[in-house]
This record gives sequence, structure tokens and C-alpha cells, in this order.
Amino acid sequence: MIEKASDADLDPADKDAGRVPTPEGEGAPAGGRRLPLSAEQVPPAEGDEAPLSHRVEALLFASGQALTPARLASVLGAEVVAVKHALAELMTAWQNREGAVDLVEIAGGFRFLTRSGFHADLAGLRKQSGPERLSPAALETLAVVAYRQPITRADVEAVRGVQVGPLLRLLIDRDLIKIAGRASEPGHPLLYATTKRFLDHFGLKSLKALPDLKELLDSP
Repeated sequence: MIEKASDADLDPADKDAGRVPTPEGEGAPAGGRRLPLSAEQVPPAEGDEAPLSHRVEALLFASGQALTPARLASVLGAEVVAVKHALAELMTAWQNREGAVDLVEIAGGFRFLTRSGFHADLAGLRKQSGPERLSPAALETLAVVAYRQPITRADVEAVRGVQVGPLLRLLIDRDLIKIAGRASEPGHPLLYATTKRFLDHFGLKSLKALPDLKELLDSP
């Protein structure tokens, strides 16, 4: 039978608040008063208890661009080696999984992308949502920069045969190209090169993954 605590047993502070002291040995100090939990006693957040591969997966899923192992490690407070191991596990798991999405390595990082068999559906979605697209002239200018970078504006115009100043500014605004320094020739004109977002946008692991220009020109 459990006996109720009498007023005589109550600490004055607890008596005023109408509280009954917690029995000793059940997480409360002698006298019955509860103390605030220390940092060591606070339960870890749910995300911290999850496997590292799951935490990496969550960041990749939420990101709109490729994330490098170093960036993931910085966000998660983990070792880069451990993150790379988690990425290898995730890539194997997603490659062996049936579905429309795959985890791929592009632009020096990793990102979830839709598999090629579903590109037609995505094209229909983009058509309905009316995204802002690059004009053929802008795409041609971007291609010249991509294959001949670093390249000056004058050299781009020599290839295309038209002025490309506004197009270069547009591509810089879209973060597809960047100023990569100055040429050593007289006047030291600006040099242009593609960005990491260019690789990410076109699903390229690196510039070495660009299609062979000769094959493109020879194709019907």
C-alpha cells in the first residue's frame, strides 16, 4: 500500500506549489526537487540517431543542386571519408532499386536525377509550366565557351560571326558561365569559362564528359 505524503514531509517550496516530492532513486535529488537536465542528459535529436547514409540521403533529396562530399561532411559534422563511404552505399542501393530516380555523380558532387526513360514526361511538365529557356543563339554561344574555354569575347564572336556581348551577360546571369581571368594579349580582355552549375544543369560529371565535338559535327 502506498502512503500519501503528509504536509510535514513536503519541502516548503513544494508545499507552496502543491507538489509532492519525487522519491529518491528515481532521477530526483534528495529533498524531491527536480533539476534541469544537463546537456549530456538531453536525448539526441531524431536525425542524429539515424545512420549517416540516411542523413546524407536527406540532404541530397532536399538540395536542388549537386553536393560534394566535403560540403555534406561540413553540414553533418562528419568525416569526409565516412561521408564518401555512405555515398557509395547509397549509390549501390539506388542503382539496384527499380524506379524513376537514381543517385548520380555530377559536377564534382552527387545529386538525385530522373532516369532517362522518363525524360519525355518531364519535357511535358516543363512545357506546361512554361520555364524560361535559352534561345538557340544563347545555346550556341554557351557551346563555344564550353568547348574552347577559357575564351575571350572576341574569339567567341569570331566563331559565331555575330556580337555576343548581351548573350554572355545573360549566361553569366544564369550562372552558366563566369569570368575566369584575363588574357595575356594586349588589352588583357576578359576570359570566359563554364561554371559548376553548367555541369549540374547538363548532368555532366566533368568537362571531360562533354560529347566529342568531332562526332557531333559528323553526326547527321
